[in-house]
Amino acid sequence: MRFREFLLAVLVVGAGAVPASAQEVPVDRPADQPVKAVVELFTSQGCSSCPPADEVLKTLADDPSIIALSLPVDYWNYLGWKDTFASPRNTERQRNYARARGDGQIYTPQAVVNGEIPVNGSSKAAIEQAIDETSKSGGPRQVPVRFWQERNTMNFALGADASGHAPREATIWLGVVQMSGSVPVKDGENAGKTLTYTNVVHELIPVGIWKGQPMQVQLPRAAMMQADVQKVVVLVQEGRSGPIIGATMAGLW
Repeated sequence: MRFREFLLAVLVVGAGAVPASAQEVPVDRPADQPVKAVVELFTSQGCSSCPPADEVLKTLADDPSIIALSLPVDYWNYLGWKDTFASPRNTERQRNYARARGDGQIYTPQAVVNGEIPVNGSSKAAIEQAIDETSKSGGPRQVPVRFWQERNTMNFALGADASGHAPREATIWLGVVQMSGSVPVKDGENAGKTLTYTNVVHELIPVGIWKGQPMQVQLPRAAMMQADVQKVVVLVQEGRSGPIIGATMAGLW
């Protein structure tokens, strides 16, 4: 059974959100390095403009305060090369962002910063400007997210909303990530090139709803472990395609 179907089955039979305990839990990301930005790059092996953006994302991933994710899309597959990492769910996520913004802008390479601002993924300056702008409202620092692993389980806990904040709900997205992957492209716009990708999202699915109160999610480790996957990412996002207000990413062992 594939990760998506298996994880959904696990959630249906009872593993899921529970109230968070007051006890402190281990944190994979040091407290002095909070996540200031989530950068999602919608890219494609069939897009000749994308390799420079893939390189930009790699440099962003070197910053421990940035969660930099590659989300390969499938809508350029007709150009002569089928993207080996592409997923229709990544395409759907990009389209949902465009619908939520109301601008209809869907292209590659497109980076979406903190779920809010779309920019050209090849422009590091534009991405950094978007990070600065979205950080004014707190960005992913608004909701603390802690992740830890035990022998048979993986756990993450979400903190409460800021005191006095208007009631809001957010989708909890859980994803599995391949740290790096190189692909020799044999046809299409990038024929003859070997392209390298950073933090490739294999799956990103909703696993719960955060309603402003502390909560904890526990899942069996078997739900996460699959070939080529080395990291897990958790995103807390207003609605399903709104601002990202909490996030963490950690390695699997």
